[in-house]
Amino acid sequence: MSIPTMIDSFAKRITSGGGGLISAWIGIPDPLFVNHLAQEAFDAVVLDMQHGVWGLGSAAVAIGQGRLAGKPVLARIPVGDFASASRLLDSGASGIIAPMINSVSNAEALVKATKYPPLGERSWGPTLALNHTGLSAADYLASANSQTVTIAMIETRAALDAADEIMRVDGIDGIFVGPSDLSIALSDGAKLAPDTAEIDGVLKHLIARCRAHSKFACVFGSNGERAGELLKMGFDLVIAGADTQQLRAGAASAIAAARRVQAS
Repeated sequence: MSIPTMIDSFAKRITSGGGGLISAWIGIPDPLFVNHLAQEAFDAVVLDMQHGVWGLGSAAVAIGQGRLAGKPVLARIPVGDFASASRLLDSGASGIIAPMINSVSNAEALVKATKYPPLGERSWGPTLALNHTGLSAADYLASANSQTVTIAMIETRAALDAADEIMRVDGIDGIFVGPSDLSIALSDGAKLAPDTAEIDGVLKHLIARCRAHSKFACVFGSNGERAGELLKMGFDLVIAGADTQQLRAGAASAIAAARRVQAS
């Protein structure tokens, strides 16, 4: 399978409900960092533009680096930054994750920016996307709505209450649950506790609602072990920890090993 085919089949893989996908999560704004992590057995790469420090220029280059390594790249945009969503798709992103989608109107605004008519109002200008996919303009227009994914984050009380209505919005392909923000919201700001039985109950409920609406379910896992638990739970795509965590864990492991040998 060619690299473009591998990447552009990502939407089909995740929307088919096959599940079992693990994505890297990168906030460090260096495209070469994307290239390095994309060499590992991740199924995708997510650029965190909400809490990471990516700019649109560096993100566009990072999308190219991910594609060079044979991996689809998605982007989590800043809150409400739907203009960036369409520009990232123009740059060849395989999907958009939008935080704080708390209502049907939020979901509809997201779809307007990420889908071409008749689903949305995405403006034409996918120069880099055409280069990456090798498609003609006509073929890209005909396939873009199904070849890229639009993902609404569920991470507040309001979003949880409106989850069914959000999933009914035509053009929302799936949801991404943010357990950390959800735990803060459900405790009224009292605690950060994403990996608890209480949150697990909410996650299982959201998976069931996704199945009912034929949507896929994604979630952030705090580490590899937690990611495995979430895959077993039924999520279609999970994050196995952030780049900074993995970088520091690798450094700490190497330092500890060196000190062990030194002391032996």
